[in-house]
Amino acid sequence: MHIAFVRHRDTWLFWIVALLVLGAGLGLRDPWPADEPRFALVARQMVESGDWLFPHRGVELYSDKPPMLMWLQATFYLLLGNWKLAFLLPSLLAALGTLWCVQDLGRRLWTRQVGVYAAWALLFAFQFTWQSKKAQIDPLVTFFITLANYGLLRHLLLGPAWRWWALGWAAAGLGTITKGVGAIALLMLVPAALASWRHWPGVRVHVRDPRFWLGPLAFLAAVAVWLVPVVSVALAKDLPEYRAYLDDILFRQTAKRYSQSWDHHQPGWYHLGVMLTTWVPPFLALPWAVRAWRRRLARHDPRYLLPLVWWLLVVVFFSIPDGKRDVYIMPALPMMCLVLAPLLPGLLRRVWAQRGVLALSGFLAVLLAGVGATLLLGDGAFEARLQAQRGLEPVRIQAAAWMLVAAGIWGIASMLWFGRRRAVAALFSTLAGLWVLFGLVGYAVLNDASSARGVMTAVGQRIGPDAELGLVAWKEQNLLMADRPAVNFGFKMEWDEQLRRGVAWQAQAPAQRWLLVQEGALEACLARDRIELAGTSNRRRWWLVPGDAVIGPCVPTASERAAAEAQQHEDIND
Repeated sequence: MHIAFVRHRDTWLFWIVALLVLGAGLGLRDPWPADEPRFALVARQMVESGDWLFPHRGVELYSDKPPMLMWLQATFYLLLGNWKLAFLLPSLLAALGTLWCVQDLGRRLWTRQVGVYAAWALLFAFQFTWQSKKAQIDPLVTFFITLANYGLLRHLLLGPAWRWWALGWAAAGLGTITKGVGAIALLMLVPAALASWRHWPGVRVHVRDPRFWLGPLAFLAAVAVWLVPVVSVALAKDLPEYRAYLDDILFRQTAKRYSQSWDHHQPGWYHLGVMLTTWVPPFLALPWAVRAWRRRLARHDPRYLLPLVWWLLVVVFFSIPDGKRDVYIMPALPMMCLVLAPLLPGLLRRVWAQRGVLALSGFLAVLLAGVGATLLLGDGAFEARLQAQRGLEPVRIQAAAWMLVAAGIWGIASMLWFGRRRAVAALFSTLAGLWVLFGLVGYAVLNDASSARGVMTAVGQRIGPDAELGLVAWKEQNLLMADRPAVNFGFKMEWDEQLRRGVAWQAQAPAQRWLLVQEGALEACLARDRIELAGTSNRRRWWLVPGDAVIGPCVPTASERAAAEAQQHEDIND
């Protein structure tokens, strides 16, 4: 038993560190923009309304994304009764699941050590860690795509294994109803078919076996879990808003968004820059790894061909449309770490590699300590900008500075403890310390300003417990964190129309009703000397409008309308 424990000690150590890094701070913060409050609000409205099939954002149907993430958040809330836990749990569990797929696949295709190396590389790849600590759709769709890859590779390289084949297709289907691009996992069949056609050893597609069709059937069954009931109910109700919901979510947000992107325009090489800057530290080994991969492909090793070609296809797929975001290619990161892992033991035995990793640790530690010290000892100008733009109080800025100093000192101590011969351990210890401190300290420091919790708390205290609140030009976090049921007048509706409706609603009981208005939606009909600044959050200023502040009809000037439309477009696509 002792021998078995020693043999698997590195695996247990990895999972302990992974839980600390990814789970630190769970339950200590509210949803932060841009997307977290949106999904949490939709999930909360599912629970409150009982309508889980057609998500709502305020009074409008929310058709930007399928509801899989929101379903999970709402389910965890029903189980735990705590939104601060429920909204982050899907990302945490998805990240752990992705790590397990990579670790187990590396173990089965190569060795247990390779599996652990692959998991370590993925855990500390910046994009993976950062996104896994956020409540967005991307960690979840990355898990489903990685699970699909896991099932397909278990069949194609270690099979035949028809159950894993069907699971791979089903996971791709679940990924599709999580975010439309989930089906890209099936691009793994392209290099598999190529290798089978060229008679590479150890890979077969088994297309002539009738059980091949279990895969496509599993994919359709998984998609039907959501698609069949939502289409059936929408067609049965035959209401314009439900037809518009179907058209938007099935066509505009998928095929049209891909072929005619309307936001986030970037050049064709954009994702190369994303990998170079956010897939570090493992991506830094790429120049050396390319030559090693070339040698293994020359030996016709399909364990490298399938993940590498799939990674290339994913990057090409997302580079074609004009609209690009850094998270689009995140599902390819686990496969990159998988095919890199067999090369890492040899690479990390080289003196120059050890020195390079140690230098990276030193740079990171000094940078963290230096930024923290600058905040503590600076002239206050940067603090003033943070307070004005982010709504951060000086005491919180000081706490953030001490957090950075502590992370830097931890990094320096890690380097001294592990030394050059264990440079990778020093780097991972430095990164782990940073992420844990960010979760335990940074969440508390940044929460009020980042989540609108501070603004909405101040609003509730100012207007009193008996007042009614209406939201104009609002963000999801305002409605989510209001201390009372707040009235809204649509989200995508033009801001001037929201203001007009809000003023009309307020006029019915002006002594009791208040409006919270984003600064960009203010018009000349509001007396500036009677409205009050409620606070600043997420670089936006919010104003409280009492009933006696309305001094005329709210008809925007041309300049007011143009400015509001520009800001609203930015808010919706944020």
